[in-house]
Amino acid sequence: MDHPCETLRHKCEGCFKQFNKIEHLVEHMRISFHSIHEPICSFCHKHFRYFESLREHLIGPLPKQECKNIFNARGCKICLAMFESPLQLNLHQESCQLRPINFSHENRARLGKTESGGTKGNNEAVALSCTMVGAGIDGSLNICVRVCVVDQNESLIFSTYVNPTLPITNYRYEFTGVRPEHLRDAMPLKQVQKKIQEFLCNGEQMWKIRPGSTGRARILVGHGLQEYLTSLQIDYPPIMIRDTAKYPPLMKTSKLSNSLHCLTQTYLGYSMENGKRLEGYEECVATMRLYMRMKSQVHKREEYPLASDPQNKFNFANWKQLELEKMTPQQLLQISRSDYYCWCLDSTL
Repeated sequence: MDHPCETLRHKCEGCFKQFNKIEHLVEHMRISFHSIHEPICSFCHKHFRYFESLREHLIGPLPKQECKNIFNARGCKICLAMFESPLQLNLHQESCQLRPINFSHENRARLGKTESGGTKGNNEAVALSCTMVGAGIDGSLNICVRVCVVDQNESLIFSTYVNPTLPITNYRYEFTGVRPEHLRDAMPLKQVQKKIQEFLCNGEQMWKIRPGSTGRARILVGHGLQEYLTSLQIDYPPIMIRDTAKYPPLMKTSKLSNSLHCLTQTYLGYSMENGKRLEGYEECVATMRLYMRMKSQVHKREEYPLASDPQNKFNFANWKQLELEKMTPQQLLQISRSDYYCWCLDSTL
């Protein structure tokens, strides 16, 4: 039986926090942005901001014991889903745990050569990676000397060395594998820009790309993309960028980014082959796989899923305070919306 004091408290139906006064619960809902797009425990249905928090809830040092027991029996340690039986779990794990990229000598040789191809269909995604070396007096200025672009089918559609715009003072060979001889016949930056923009825009004019666009422009996937785009001097609309370093559910509970190595091992189930050195193709495939996994999440469809949508602007308006205080915790959760764009929404484009 609950303690008498606890029955008087107001419990959030999302994160299960309890408040002494209903107005405190309303204020919590106003700033928490709980939604169906958050990571949720399949057993107790508690909401979490990050997958890392959900993982700690299930298998961390101080897990919720009841949830831990169920999860240990029939939970997937990669996607954190729970299943009706161990047999269903075994069938699921065969597809959930992915295999690392197989780097043959032929594939390694191709990464330094210019290639071009195409992807079919509208709004398909492409993944971009750049190899960065050091310029400037102390070698701390990052410049791009190699690019790689991969499509949704993990096919290499563009790979080339880039002629540096500044003298290189640190090749960072132990991390990049780049030597001076690799850049002798490198493609000029302007030509690289044009090629990548052609892949991204896919015949659509940049200024026409809008939220929810049904045009031909492609989604750009990567890890730490802003640095890459800055180095390449490419300006692409943020609404078309999916960065695994900045996607809230994949970030640490400290709101910092996880490394791509960590994300691949934790959410794809394999370790990157090359240790500290990361091949461009391998990085592209890893980020594309992470994107496709996040995109494939099955969430309840909502016509207006974002707190920023005009239709949700006044859901928790201050002038509705009295009305909100009369609502049950379940009703408050029902009108709450996400403050980030869930990648599952790309499946509707």
